Amino acid sequence: MSTTPAQLSLELNLNQKRIRTELRKLYGTLPQGVTRWELDDVQADAVRARLVRRPEDLSPRIWTLEIGDTVQRHQLHAAYGGQQQSGIITPKSVRDILVVTHPGRGDRHGYGEYEGLQADGSFLYTGEGQYGNQRFVRGNRALRDAAQNDRPIRVFTKRGTEVTYVGEFTTGEPAYSVEKIRDSDWTLRDGIIFKLVPVDADTEALGPASPIATEEHQATEWTAPETSAYVVGAPSVIADREVPRIEFELQRDFGNWIKGRGETPQRLRLRASGATIEPDMYVEESGWIIEAKKSPAREYVRTAIGQVLDYALLARESGRSAVPVVLLPSRPVAHLERLLSELGITLIVRDGTGFEIIE
Repeated sequence: MSTTPAQLSLELNLNQKRIRTELRKLYGTLPQGVTRWELDDVQADAVRARLVRRPEDLSPRIWTLEIGDTVQRHQLHAAYGGQQQSGIITPKSVRDILVVTHPGRGDRHGYGEYEGLQADGSFLYTGEGQYGNQRFVRGNRALRDAAQNDRPIRVFTKRGTEVTYVGEFTTGEPAYSVEKIRDSDWTLRDGIIFKLVPVDADTEALGPASPIATEEHQATEWTAPETSAYVVGAPSVIADREVPRIEFELQRDFGNWIKGRGETPQRLRLRASGATIEPDMYVEESGWIIEAKKSPAREYVRTAIGQVLDYALLARESGRSAVPVVLLPSRPVAHLERLLSELGITLIVRDGTGFEIIE
């Protein structure tokens, strides 16, 4: 079995850059087309001999893994310690909290109901506890308080006995929500759903929560989203499409207005970094990519700008015509209108029983 610089870094408690420097001194550069070192036993021993360290030099432990590194899970524990059977690992040798996700394998414990990459770029992770209500003890408490205690969260995906380092995360806002999930006996219980956001990570390595997110870019028939009370902290699940009443009525009326123009409002699902994101509406005839907001206040308009420009770029990359449009219940202040205009975003506002297009 070959040895990698990542594995040596765990063993020797050394930065991989230093290990690769020694490898180049010993063996030159990698052949063209080869991106990672894979060492046989003789080569690995030669590196060990050049970088041998006394036991007292191995403490304190440093974080040595780089994004995309794959190691055996037992090597991770040999280096850092921590709970060997838990999804949330809190080793005493470092401040880092290690989180292991295994898509598909935790479904029978209710972990698959929310867990996965979200449209907003966050990663929802289900807390520990296979039976009964999950509580803020041990790993769950550590993960909840990670940002407050300045502890990096290191996320790994698991496959067999191997784990692959996805990158560093922190908790989002809010840090968690409590949702109903099934336990191992298929009994409903309270589950802690953590919201993790990347600091430096390859989020494409994480699986999406919704089956919808496995589909490629596609346009389908548009229907007005369901209206419901807004719940602070609830995870965003794209299939639900729940919006506040004012925004719901705005989208519904605008969809009917579009149909009255002889055009066809559609839903457009776009693939983005391993997740699926979806504008509020797409009009193929005009190429309009529409993001609706319930208020013309600055915070809503600024959020809409970022969203609609992101949607439009993805749509153009998929070969579609894309004109970014922000839909509001009334006109915003003049400064924001100028900002939208300078960015090439069309503004549409409600005007009595119809809508006004402000180029």
